[in-house]
Amino acid sequence: MTTPRVFIVRHGETEWSLNGRHTGTTELPLTANGEKRILATGRALVGDDRLIVPAQLSHIYVSPRRRAQRTLELLGLCCAEKLPWQDERTHKDEEIRTHAKAQVTDDIREWDYGSYEGLTSAQIREQRKQSGEGVWDIWRDGCPDGESPKDVTERLDRLIDEIRTNYHKDVMDNPKGTGVSGDVLVVAHGHILRAFAMRWINKELTNGVSLLLDAGGVGTL
Repeated sequence: MTTPRVFIVRHGETEWSLNGRHTGTTELPLTANGEKRILATGRALVGDDRLIVPAQLSHIYVSPRRRAQRTLELLGLCCAEKLPWQDERTHKDEEIRTHAKAQVTDDIREWDYGSYEGLTSAQIREQRKQSGEGVWDIWRDGCPDGESPKDVTERLDRLIDEIRTNYHKDVMDNPKGTGVSGDVLVVAHGHILRAFAMRWINKELTNGVSLLLDAGGVGTL
């Protein structure tokens, strides 16, 4: 039996990820370079002899933000069903590579930055200095008018339980194999995917997160 995996993919580069502005609810397109790099990632890491084998995927989760959805499109998985935001499928039957269904879920949307939306870390530090507040740590403090670490933990734990119950449990409970790998793909954002990785191994966000995931980055859990 092959242990089922979760692949995490951060969306490609945007103008705000390029200049370090916190991007939660704001809708931004990928840059031309961002699209180019995701296409290259798809060619390098997606395929029958690659890290992500489309035919072995059981399910795909994607953020409701358009930058994450565009990233999924560019990875070249060619799902049997049209993607939820598409009017029709964009590839032919003979090009289908996976029967995994793509699901848009708010549970993997980016951290809600509240009042810090659109600001860089340097701007946030200066703003807090001017108001007499202490050093900011998102993993400890969360965001004013946005989400706390507890808020994020609750929705990520809900998603993790769903993945383990619906896609990993049967594979793990049947060591002789079921013919299904149980692999799951999650396409989302920087902070939330780093938090997801921590919660996957049952670590508290308030302990701090050391994982780095650049725009377009891929990880395996």
